Amino acid sequence: MSKSVRIAMVQDNFLVGDIIGNARHIIRLAQSAAEQHAGLVIFPELALTGYPPEDLLYRPGFIAQIETAIKDIARSVAGIDVLLGLPRSHDSNAYNTAIWLRDGQCIAEYHKQSLPNYSVFDEVRYFSPGDETCVVELNGTRFGLLICEDAWEKEPAAATVADGADALIVLNASPFHGGKYAERLHMLEQRAQENSVPMFYINMVGGQDELVFDGESLVVDGAGKLVCRAAAFEPAIELIDLESGGPVAVNGVPAEALQYEQAVYSALVLGVKDFVTKNGFSGVLVGLSGGVDSALTLAIAADALGADNVQAVMMPSRFTSVMSLEDAESEARALGVRYDIISIESAFEAFLDSLEDVFEGAGPDVTEENIQARCRGLILMAISNKSGRMLLATGNKSEMAVGYATLYGDMCGGFAPLKDVYKTLVYRLCRYRNSLGQVIPERVIMRAPSAELKEGQVDQDSLPAYEVLDKILELSVEQDMSVEDVIKQGFDRETVEKVVALVQRNEYKRRQSAPGVRITRRAFGRDRRYPITSGYRRK
Repeated sequence: MSKSVRIAMVQDNFLVGDIIGNARHIIRLAQSAAEQHAGLVIFPELALTGYPPEDLLYRPGFIAQIETAIKDIARSVAGIDVLLGLPRSHDSNAYNTAIWLRDGQCIAEYHKQSLPNYSVFDEVRYFSPGDETCVVELNGTRFGLLICEDAWEKEPAAATVADGADALIVLNASPFHGGKYAERLHMLEQRAQENSVPMFYINMVGGQDELVFDGESLVVDGAGKLVCRAAAFEPAIELIDLESGGPVAVNGVPAEALQYEQAVYSALVLGVKDFVTKNGFSGVLVGLSGGVDSALTLAIAADALGADNVQAVMMPSRFTSVMSLEDAESEARALGVRYDIISIESAFEAFLDSLEDVFEGAGPDVTEENIQARCRGLILMAISNKSGRMLLATGNKSEMAVGYATLYGDMCGGFAPLKDVYKTLVYRLCRYRNSLGQVIPERVIMRAPSAELKEGQVDQDSLPAYEVLDKILELSVEQDMSVEDVIKQGFDRETVEKVVALVQRNEYKRRQSAPGVRITRRAFGRDRRYPITSGYRRK
């Protein structure tokens, strides 16, 4: 590396499918980086289309827009080198591609070699794998190109260095889950040490349906030592001077890594913000019950969108406690959101009267509980339709797993922020949010959880203690342990078999649930695809 190169690593938020808007944004960011004397501006994987574009890639018009945008970008940034991720088609094959633009031309093109086809990824469905390395020289430094999954395997990096690369650049659209940052850093340290070259890891930021991209772009030197870490969950342009002695961060010391609850809460806030705003809703609506799940959902919504764009509705029944009424109002006031109270008693009575003849001879059971939940769902959806605000469902992962939720009732909503958050984590996140400023009443956190659909009801009437339930779910759902292996972890056989049976039985409910932010390694939805109708019973 004979001469210095200033590199601008652009960590930003790109809207899936908005090729024209993304291209304009890319041009603005590249020009801004050039004003800061960058010689090379790097954008994340598939930045031009957003990630993942999914079946948009099958649309001929979509591919045509990409080619037009490449020309517009190349012409507009002719005075600076730009490395950009996008889909590219050649000979009827589509590739996940990085193109290097210089002087208005594409001087190099790299096709991703390792296509992930697990978890939330299904790139084999859309792309063909590349089979060649790509090395580009700039100011005496030879840069080797990789895209995301390529860096997680040894061979692509080693082959690129063998072809003469002095440094490796990795374009990424790497979604968040708890602990992901540490995994990435460890991988980069290994690749850098194996090949004795610095590595530049540029990641996307923003929410896309269930996925949230956390940014946290990284640079490590040839010994694997951390040089730069961009902020989490925020757009950033990180400037790095690559000199003969290695990479030097221009922006200063690396941003601080977030603690687990802080990272998860930030992901939930960004996921809600981008889902609501990118889909054009005017705000959100939350059914506030006085319980812990709706309390956390309301806090996330207010932090994501601002209090003026959030409405809370309390819908008491004959079973709603005074404590719930007091605590719901207290939180709404603390957050400064609009707060309405609409009783469901008259609607509930009307349904019971209408069904009296049909229900003759049958005693009260879960049916009456579900009617209450559906009364609330109907009211909330009516307000959502009239106001244009999206309804947020408040159910958590523990409830979704075992079906402790009512279809067309408390499952109503366009987005479910807590869908991948276990109940025990809900409490931890409430504590974290209150550490920033008390908004969730202490009684909400301390009281026994209850749906308040009948007199004296608590969740543990129907479910194991959440500390037990969540651990069984983690082992069974996320780690795919067998019933016997879960029991060996110290759990009661009857409880394990009950939980596993409930998970299997309620796949039909989960298929009808709203999408929600993915924060674990295996969320319900994109991650976990089980048939609704199945004769298999887990052993």
